[in-house]
Amino acid sequence: MPIHDWTRVRANRFHDFHQRWMIALSNTLNAGRLPEGYFAMVEQITGGPEPDVVTLELPREPPSTPAGVAVTAKPPQARLVQRIETLRYARKANRVTIRHPDGDVVAVIEIVSPGNKSSREGLHSFARKAVALLTAKIHLLIVDLFPPSKRDPQGIHKVILSRLDDDQPFELPPDKPLTVVSYSASGEIVAYIEPVAVGDVLPEMPIFLSWDHYVPCPLEETYQTAWEQFPVPLRGPLEKN
Repeated sequence: MPIHDWTRVRANRFHDFHQRWMIALSNTLNAGRLPEGYFAMVEQITGGPEPDVVTLELPREPPSTPAGVAVTAKPPQARLVQRIETLRYARKANRVTIRHPDGDVVAVIEIVSPGNKSSREGLHSFARKAVALLTAKIHLLIVDLFPPSKRDPQGIHKVILSRLDDDQPFELPPDKPLTVVSYSASGEIVAYIEPVAVGDVLPEMPIFLSWDHYVPCPLEETYQTAWEQFPVPLRGPLEKN
């Protein structure tokens, strides 16, 4: 299912799709994609910034082998990889510790909404939330299906990167203005960036469970599930060539 041009419709239609997509993602992850002891929940308050979907781990004895796919055995596939030194930011930032009564928060999935980019404050609030999660060593997957604006001319990743290490350059390819990025958060943050465009199929990005193990996130499969459930009368502008 190619990515639709969501700028063609009002924000409330994307909001409806967004809710369906989050539920599809959570259901699919819980249907065997996540290892034993891990589970996903939709829009849970975590004691810090509020995410779309959180991956949690119940307190338990450490497993004999790490859960998920080893980065060394099968490195995540991404067009761009950036390593971000967080020491400079850590010196000036208050660390946020994220906890949840149903388990420890391991990872967060965020789908960017029009409201996140409609104002300077909205954009910077989103970036602050992302940085707070990363500096608390919460792994993060962000999907931004809206083109850059004057407030984020190089996309959402560049806004986040500027808060962590403003010396690192980053430019989106002109033909791929949308962004899917997965962050592994440990002492060093590693960003796996996949620029995409309207009409592309969504890539299968990693959800990190630890700095060196991950599970593939079924973005394309769940996007298609959400689209199949999206009201037919609202699809017209999105299906035009």
